[in-house]
Amino acid sequence: MTAPLQNLTQMPDPQYLMVGDGYRIATYSWGDEDAPTVVVVHGFASSTKDNWVATGWVRDLTAAGYRVLALDQRGHGASDKPHEPRAYDIRQLAGDVETMLDTYLVDEAFYVGYSLGARVGWEVVQDIAPRIPRAVLGGVPDGIPLARLDLDQVRALIADGTPVTDRVTQNYIALTERVPGNDLRALLAIAEGMRSSKTVDPDPAHAPQQPVMFATGSLDGIIEGSKTLAAACPQGRFVEIPDRHHFNAPGSRVFRGAALEFLAS
Repeated sequence: MTAPLQNLTQMPDPQYLMVGDGYRIATYSWGDEDAPTVVVVHGFASSTKDNWVATGWVRDLTAAGYRVLALDQRGHGASDKPHEPRAYDIRQLAGDVETMLDTYLVDEAFYVGYSLGARVGWEVVQDIAPRIPRAVLGGVPDGIPLARLDLDQVRALIADGTPVTDRVTQNYIALTERVPGNDLRALLAIAEGMRSSKTVDPDPAHAPQQPVMFATGSLDGIIEGSKTLAAACPQGRFVEIPDRHHFNAPGSRVFRGAALEFLAS
């Protein structure tokens, strides 16, 4: 096996940190600690490995001279997976990222997030704006994350195996089953927590002020909403990822290339 392929597929052992409400969050680090830092945050039903390592992002970012920090968001990967919706308020998810930066003693970092990770990023880049000079938000929803997921059908599937018939929900279930270690009950709790928190709609009237690149697949149903959010940012830029939908956009070379160019500009 060649070194580049090893870098693409291998994961370091997770380093765990405890967040304020007592959950363990798995974090990962690549590259020189003295290099500029990029924080990468994955989407719903994904993980650091699935979203960023297997798709070549970590390889390309480290090759470009960055240190990469990542976490498995609560409910995902090697992190704790509570089944209570109250554990998944958007503020708690953003707080996990901010705690990671504090724990690793990172004063300043670029932020790269996809889907749920991008929605979390909308909060992080404003909460600690002086520490996040530039961000990439891919596939960011302009409304409630996971709003198209049919929760009743997911509950029925968990309870007695009733087949899911809603097409969008089928896609999410397929994504859940594709990533080893996913816990459907935890992922259901995430969706319920997002909806019940009442704080999940990005507010264009309170948009990030620093340079932000938005990127969404041309086949993604949320593309117009993503464009709206980009237009609301004083230094926003929008990149359309050609021939990609919401679930396969992270693997796009066009997306990676545009992000690397943006971060270096």
